Amino acid sequence: MSTAQGTKTDPWKLKTPPLTSDYEMYKDEKDEQAIIVCTVGKTVLHYDYRCINDLYAMLKEYGDWMELGSADEQKPAKEGTVEAWGRSSENPVGGWYGLKKGLRGRFGMYVPPLMEALGLAELEHNPRNNRMRAI
Repeated sequence: MSTAQGTKTDPWKLKTPPLTSDYEMYKDEKDEQAIIVCTVGKTVLHYDYRCINDLYAMLKEYGDWMELGSADEQKPAKEGTVEAWGRSSENPVGGWYGLKKGLRGRFGMYVPPLMEALGLAELEHNPRNNRMRAI
């Protein structure tokens, strides 16, 4: 479990599922909406903050390991993966949890390690094809 507060001054310091890259996330607000700011190198992505509870609820209901299936916004997501769910019209927000056009993908890469750090999910750390499940 992370001891970071998840603020701009005390962000969650995370590693991608294969443990190959470092990045940071913190909770913020934009246009009166709670968001997660994800900084990877010089790239800044935004995700709807409610994705944490929504993903947890979906994984709890699913009840098993689910492949992450991370993909850029411009590439199709593999069906039945966390990435596909994070952009599906069937999820609770009816579409993308990613909020910055052109950078809405990679949900399956950056959100699962935060869920693990928050003690909500178990995550595999293989070189590829990682999965997660709710705790």
